[in-house]
Amino acid sequence: QVQLVESGGGLVQAGGSLRLSCAASGLTFSNYVMGWFRQAPGKEREFVAAISRGGYSTYNADSVKGRFTISGNNTKNTVYLQMNSLKPEDTAVYYCTADPIFDTYYSGSPNYWGQGTQVTVSS
Repeated sequence: QVQLVESGGGLVQAGGSLRLSCAASGLTFSNYVMGWFRQAPGKEREFVAAISRGGYSTYNADSVKGRFTISGNNTKNTVYLQMNSLKPEDTAVYYCTADPIFDTYYSGSPNYWGQGTQVTVSS
């Protein structure tokens, strides 16, 4: 079955950087749109970034543009989220997602989700 395993979360000071990784198994990586969502305590889950099948295009939420970069490695079946210039409002649980259809990201409902990794940014 499909498994998405995130890693790389942790505690960082404002202005710092983290890189999240998501190792995917049980799917043909190049056939899936991979992405990241996040959910802060007491807030709704929100889209962060996605990368198209084959990695030709990337999409970012306005709140992270210019600071976060999504990328993928087809040989390692891994997607990354490089997060720079982190702010306290970036504190959340970050979830890796996968779905063959990009439209599911507009609705916030990709088919597959990882267990999440905590990112905490201190001020």
